[in-house]
Amino acid sequence: MTLKKQAEKSRVLNEMMEMAVALDRHGLIMKQDMAKMKLICQKPPEYTPEKVTYIRVEKAKVSQSVLASVLNVSLSFVQKWESASSGKHPNGAAAKLLQLIEKKGLEAIVA
Repeated sequence: MTLKKQAEKSRVLNEMMEMAVALDRHGLIMKQDMAKMKLICQKPPEYTPEKVTYIRVEKAKVSQSVLASVLNVSLSFVQKWESASSGKHPNGAAAKLLQLIEKKGLEAIVA
Protein backbone atom coordinates (compact mmCIF):
# COMPACT_ATOMS: atom_id res chain seq x y z
CA MET A 1 0.00 0.00 0.00
CA THR A 2 1.38 3.39 -0.92
CA LEU A 3 2.00 6.04 1.70
CA LYS A 4 -0.77 8.15 0.18
CA LYS A 5 -3.30 5.30 0.50
CA GLN A 6 -2.16 4.58 4.06
CA ALA A 7 -2.61 8.23 5.00
CA GLU A 8 -6.09 8.30 3.43
CA LYS A 9 -7.10 5.10 5.24
CA SER A 10 -5.83 6.50 8.53
CA ARG A 11 -7.75 9.75 7.97
CA VAL A 12 -10.98 7.89 7.22
CA LEU A 13 -10.62 5.65 10.28
CA ASN A 14 -9.94 8.70 12.48
CA GLU A 15 -13.05 10.42 11.13
CA MET A 16 -15.14 7.29 11.72
CA MET A 17 -13.93 7.15 15.32
CA GLU A 18 -14.64 10.85 15.86
CA MET A 19 -18.20 10.34 14.59
CA ALA A 20 -18.72 7.29 16.83
CA VAL A 21 -17.47 9.26 19.86
CA ALA A 22 -19.87 12.11 19.02
CA LEU A 23 -22.77 9.67 18.68
CA ASP A 24 -21.80 8.02 21.97
CA ARG A 25 -21.69 11.40 23.73
CA HIS A 26 -25.33 11.92 22.77
CA GLY A 27 -26.38 8.38 23.64
CA LEU A 28 -27.06 7.49 20.01
CA ILE A 29 -24.81 4.45 19.74
CA MET A 30 -25.00 1.23 21.72
CA LYS A 31 -22.04 0.21 23.89
CA GLN A 32 -21.56 -2.95 21.81
CA ASP A 33 -21.40 -0.91 18.62
CA MET A 34 -18.97 1.54 20.19
CA ALA A 35 -16.71 -1.34 21.23
CA LYS A 36 -16.82 -2.68 17.67
CA MET A 37 -15.93 0.74 16.27
CA LYS A 38 -12.93 0.94 18.59
CA LEU A 39 -11.73 -2.45 17.37
CA ILE A 40 -12.26 -1.53 13.72
CA CYS A 41 -10.63 1.89 13.92
CA GLN A 42 -7.62 1.18 16.06
CA LYS A 43 -4.48 0.05 14.33
CA PRO A 44 -3.52 -3.48 15.33
CA PRO A 45 -0.35 -3.77 17.38
CA GLU A 46 2.83 -5.16 15.90
CA TYR A 47 3.12 -8.77 16.95
CA THR A 48 6.42 -10.24 18.11
CA PRO A 49 7.14 -13.94 17.53
CA GLU A 50 6.55 -14.55 21.26
CA LYS A 51 3.18 -12.78 21.15
CA VAL A 52 2.00 -14.73 18.08
CA THR A 53 2.98 -17.98 19.79
CA TYR A 54 1.23 -16.91 23.01
CA ILE A 55 -1.99 -16.05 21.17
CA ARG A 56 -1.93 -19.34 19.26
CA VAL A 57 -1.07 -21.57 22.24
CA GLU A 58 -2.75 -19.84 25.19
CA LYS A 59 -5.69 -17.94 23.65
CA ALA A 60 -6.66 -19.97 20.60
CA LYS A 61 -5.24 -23.31 21.79
CA VAL A 62 -4.59 -24.51 18.23
CA SER A 63 -1.71 -25.80 16.14
CA GLN A 64 0.17 -23.66 13.64
CA SER A 65 -1.68 -25.29 10.75
CA VAL A 66 -5.10 -24.64 12.30
CA LEU A 67 -4.23 -21.00 12.99
CA ALA A 68 -3.00 -20.65 9.41
CA SER A 69 -6.31 -22.03 8.16
CA VAL A 70 -8.36 -19.73 10.41
CA LEU A 71 -6.37 -16.68 9.26
CA ASN A 72 -6.43 -17.85 5.64
CA VAL A 73 -2.64 -17.76 5.33
CA SER A 74 -0.09 -20.47 4.65
CA LEU A 75 1.48 -22.58 7.39
CA SER A 76 4.79 -21.07 6.32
CA PHE A 77 3.54 -17.58 7.26
CA VAL A 78 2.65 -18.67 10.79
CA GLN A 79 5.98 -20.46 11.16
CA LYS A 80 7.85 -17.33 10.04
CA TRP A 81 5.80 -15.10 12.38
CA GLU A 82 6.78 -17.34 15.30
CA SER A 83 10.46 -17.39 14.33
CA ALA A 84 12.53 -14.51 15.68
CA SER A 85 15.17 -15.03 13.01
CA SER A 86 12.74 -14.53 10.10
CA GLY A 87 12.00 -10.88 10.81
CA LYS A 88 8.43 -11.40 9.53
CA HIS A 89 5.38 -10.08 11.36
CA PRO A 90 1.65 -10.39 10.69
CA ASN A 91 0.08 -7.30 9.14
CA GLY A 92 -3.16 -6.21 7.55
CA ALA A 93 -6.12 -8.53 7.99
CA ALA A 94 -4.06 -11.23 9.71
CA ALA A 95 -2.89 -8.77 12.39
CA LYS A 96 -6.45 -7.55 12.90
CA LEU A 97 -7.72 -11.12 13.27
CA LEU A 98 -4.94 -11.91 15.75
CA GLN A 99 -5.99 -8.83 17.69
CA LEU A 100 -9.57 -10.12 17.84
CA ILE A 101 -8.42 -13.58 18.93
CA GLU A 102 -6.22 -12.01 21.61
CA LYS A 103 -9.06 -9.88 23.00
CA LYS A 104 -12.11 -12.10 22.51
CA GLY A 105 -10.83 -15.60 21.83
CA LEU A 106 -11.03 -17.76 18.74
CA GLU A 107 -14.82 -17.83 18.99
CA ALA A 108 -14.89 -14.20 17.89
CA ILE A 109 -13.92 -15.16 14.34
CA VAL A 110 -14.93 -18.81 14.02
CA ALA A 111 -18.65 -19.43 13.90
